[in-house]
Amino acid sequence: MSTATTPAGTAVSTEDLLVTVYRETLDAARLDRDSDFYEAGGDSLSAFQITGRLREALGVEVPVALVFAYPSPADLAAVVDADFAQS
Repeated sequence: MSTATTPAGTAVSTEDLLVTVYRETLDAARLDRDSDFYEAGGDSLSAFQITGRLREALGVEVPVALVFAYPSPADLAAVVDADFAQS
């Protein structure tokens, strides 16, 4: 499982990071790990914002298409961890 470091220096899982990013990007505080990007009002602009935040936090280029293909934070985190894990 990949982790990111918050500005306060605390490590968080990729899934927790994505839940936070989805909440902030989609302005929906009630989103959880299983929330659907589309149902929460996600669009192409917000998908680019999500991948930009992942690039900043994890240092990896996640294709925007993955946000559409794996629309929940839990699903996207699993793919990011599997395909982009730092060794």
